[in-house]
Order: sequence, then structure tokens, then C-alpha cells
Amino acid sequence: MHGDEPAAPVALLAACQQGVFDDRATWFLVPMINPTGFSRHQRDNATGIDLNRDYLSLKAPEVRSHVAWLRRQPRFDLAVCLHEDWEAVGFYHYELSRQIDPGFSRQIRATAAEYLPIEAGEVIDGRPVDEPGIIRPESDPALREHWPEAIYLFRHHSDHCLTFETPSPQAMPDRIAANVAALSTACRAYLDLS
Repeated sequence: MHGDEPAAPVALLAACQQGVFDDRATWFLVPMINPTGFSRHQRDNATGIDLNRDYLSLKAPEVRSHVAWLRRQPRFDLAVCLHEDWEAVGFYHYELSRQIDPGFSRQIRATAAEYLPIEAGEVIDGRPVDEPGIIRPESDPALREHWPEAIYLFRHHSDHCLTFETPSPQAMPDRIAANVAALSTACRAYLDLS
């Protein structure tokens, strides 16, 4: 999504190589939406659009293409987005859920803590935390001026959406390992609930 967050696509490749996505489910993987930003090591695409704020207006061709692809897919049981935060020093994640207690956000946090510290503070990225390292933001899309991918997925494609944020200042191998471990935990926990 953001070209200056390289751990995300590398972690997805590592998760594939490590067998995280096994034959217990059908997986839909989107490894990279912003190749021009990635090749330039910049957050935005080549025309200066932050793709992760464009899922309501659909100005960017990358987002329009992604949404067109999503509309041809079935509804997802779980959606996970991988990101990095250059201001953070620890792992944290967002959770959007229509379930009262999905039950595995704490497991994800504990798994990630084996590789990275958990982001501390009562406010992270301008949002109040519900628990250390876990943010459950207002999920009503009508209240948002700009939609990130997670809001779009939650509104149209899934009842449960997670966004993992690894801290860019930490070592790349640790960010990758934390993402792979968190993905593995989320997938296993969700499949065990099913």
C-alpha cells in the first residue's frame, strides 16, 4: 500500500514460503498495490496520491483496479492488511469487527511481542487504544472523510479486518518476523474458531 513500508510485501512472501496459508482455507493475497511508490521508496503513488486514503473517492487507478478485483471476489471471513509506522517504536494493530469479542487480538499481540516491543501509550497514531497495542477505531464508514483499505474491506467484504503496524525504526528482519508470526496466529486462531 505504502511504498516506504517494505517489510509488508516481504513478510507476505515469507509467510507464503513458510506455509502460513495452508489448504484449510481459500486465500486471496494482494502482495503490492503501489509498485510505483515501492520502487521510489515513497508513501504515495507516482502521482502523489496516498492510496490508503483513496478507497472512498477512488481517484487512483491502482485503487480503482483493486476495488474492481475485490468486487469479483466472495466475501472474506477475515481481512488482514500489513503496514509500517515510521513514528512507532513497537508493534500495534487495528481491529474492526462486527463480533463482540473475536478473541484473538491478544494472541496476535503476544506473538508479535516475541519479535518487537508493543507500542506503549494511551494514544497511538492519534487514536485512543482499547488495550495496549490494540486499537478498535470507530468503524462506521459514514463518519470518515477518507477511507483506508481496511474501512473499505470492512464495509464491503468482511466482518473482521485487522491492520498490523510494525515500527519502521526497528530492524527489518524483526518487522518481517513479527508480521509473519502475527499473520500465522491470526490465521490459525480464526480457522480454529470456524
